[in-house]
Amino acid sequence: MNLKHLIFRKSINHISKLSPKPASTISAAISTSLHPISSVQSSAYIKNPKPISPFIRRIHLTRETKLSYTSVEANVVSSDSEDEDDGTTKEFLSRFVWIMRGKLSEVYTDCDKETINGMLLVIVEKVVEEMEKGGIQRMVGSKVAIPSQDFSEDLWKTVWEASNMVLEDMEKASKKERMKQFLQAEEVKEKCRFAGEVGIRGDLLRELRFKWAKEKMEENDFYESLQRFRSGKQEKGGNVLKEQAVAAEDTPAIASLPKRKGKIKYKIYGLDLSDPKWAEVADKIHEKEEMLWPLEPKPISGKCKLVMDKILSLKKEDDPSQLLAEWIQLLQPTRVDWITLLDKLERKNPGIHLKVMELVLGEESFQTNVRDYTKLIDAYAKEDRVEDVERILRKMVENGMMPDSLTITVLVHMYSKVGNVARANDAFESLRNYGFQPDTKIYNSMMMAYINAGEPRQGELLLREMETRDIKPSEEIYMALLRSYARRGDAVGAGRIANSMQFAGFQHNLEYFALLVEAYGQAGDCDQARSNFDNMIKLGHKPDDKCTANMIAAYEKKNLLDKALNLLLELEKDGFEPGIETYTVLVDWLGRLRLVDETEKLLDKIAELGEVPPLKVHVSLCDMYSRAKSEKKALQAVGVLEARKDELGPNEFERIITALCAGGFVQDAQRILQLMEAKGFAASEQVKFSLSSSQVFSQKRPKK
Repeated sequence: MNLKHLIFRKSINHISKLSPKPASTISAAISTSLHPISSVQSSAYIKNPKPISPFIRRIHLTRETKLSYTSVEANVVSSDSEDEDDGTTKEFLSRFVWIMRGKLSEVYTDCDKETINGMLLVIVEKVVEEMEKGGIQRMVGSKVAIPSQDFSEDLWKTVWEASNMVLEDMEKASKKERMKQFLQAEEVKEKCRFAGEVGIRGDLLRELRFKWAKEKMEENDFYESLQRFRSGKQEKGGNVLKEQAVAAEDTPAIASLPKRKGKIKYKIYGLDLSDPKWAEVADKIHEKEEMLWPLEPKPISGKCKLVMDKILSLKKEDDPSQLLAEWIQLLQPTRVDWITLLDKLERKNPGIHLKVMELVLGEESFQTNVRDYTKLIDAYAKEDRVEDVERILRKMVENGMMPDSLTITVLVHMYSKVGNVARANDAFESLRNYGFQPDTKIYNSMMMAYINAGEPRQGELLLREMETRDIKPSEEIYMALLRSYARRGDAVGAGRIANSMQFAGFQHNLEYFALLVEAYGQAGDCDQARSNFDNMIKLGHKPDDKCTANMIAAYEKKNLLDKALNLLLELEKDGFEPGIETYTVLVDWLGRLRLVDETEKLLDKIAELGEVPPLKVHVSLCDMYSRAKSEKKALQAVGVLEARKDELGPNEFERIITALCAGGFVQDAQRILQLMEAKGFAASEQVKFSLSSSQVFSQKRPKK
């Protein structure tokens, strides 16, 4: 039997008009109250059947029931005029006989096949009889089995359960066949094709396909039920309308519907959606959805594509305005078309991207918003193009768009990066005026701006503000502030940062101790510097060349040469070897003491290291040889310094001039002063007085 025509709604209503309810657990065995039918009686039933059409066994292979049994001859009453209903009836009885055969065989294991067939014949005749008089609807539709006078209670209960099982299986088979049809529906196929294009594969795609087919089937059933309901209403109400039409002739017609007083109010989850504000909310949501899910860009072909290719191939110095005007005239672009063009330019021609983007911001079809200006400003800021950023800001304000917090954040980062502390501070205060609480990145940018500008105290104030707001600064920020205080020789500030780091729980590393040694050393507190130096060694950190040099420089401030030498001896016992930094400090110290021979020995050790002597060494040599009045070596040192004049600072220039004046090399001192002024450094009054005094009282340097 073809499974595509198992169950139809009219057929089911004709059989029993049942609503398939889940049957309860099938009885484990049929009670012995079933009166056994002997072989003779069974044969009598078969030999003298009632005048009903033969019942032919059919085999149905479904997930619910798999039939495998021999043929049974049964007589059923059917109507020749309704072939479709007859087929459904036979389907029901075929499945029913298969289930009942199994149950009878389990109970009556001693009975032969003919006896079982005779029992089945009696049961089927009773079921058909109930179907003819409509009793099976009452039997199957009830939650419990209704006892019968012909069968025992247990047997009738088993018949009731088997009937429910058959109807449930037929319903499932019907739904399966209908599901197959809707799986092949064009709408479902189209959704599956789209899902495959976006990358959905495998089990997920299969689940979605069945879900869409089920939704389509439910939708179809809904509209079919509406159509049936409408047809039934029309049939039932036909006569009623005729009667009402006659009665309505004597009554006056209603001109209009009665007016309802008040406004309709409806609530969902406690929200009064009759308020007009919800209409505005819906419009805003619709606008945002258009921004989040924009339309597809227009297809580009022909001349428009040629113009677009020319735009993509422009050079950085070319003017794209003419090509853009032609492209606009050909395509009439929307915002999504502009965004597509800008994305292609960013990938294929980043050199012209920002120039085109700046022109696009002025196009009405682009629908420019604040965020578009922010993107352009951020792109310029990453390249440190401050003038371009300020120009875009002015253009933004002229078009009536004020910078928001995100734009100002970009400005803070940019001005901090380029070292413009004043503008960075203005942008930072603007953020606060907006009510925006700066985050860690903004604080870090501002503190680095203050540190690079030589204002660590201002950076420390921001650090305290972060701590007040329970924002934990990073270790890098603490180290940057400590480094700034150490270079300035501010031991008090360095101590505050060191204590804050200790309270914050950061581990003390080698750089931490080295910076403290440097800070206290430059401040002239060699005892505190040595204390930190010893603590570093106790914690297992081996001092490096720079840290040792800072400790030696601290002793140099107090001219404690014996302690410095003892420190070097102790370190050499532990395997320390002085490097270029330590030798540089020793050369400067011995040079100030005019220990020429000892200094030159240190120069030999520097040469053995294979490194170029730093600038500080040459300044120290010039100072030493000038004061020692070693003309040749002093002039050699001056020549080296003149060659490296771009590296000299105001302190180095003044030390050289002072040393040359002390050695009587007035003309060379005058030449160095001119170099100093040419670099924009102003000489101090002490240097000017020293030079003028040397010109008056010193004798001229003898000629070679």
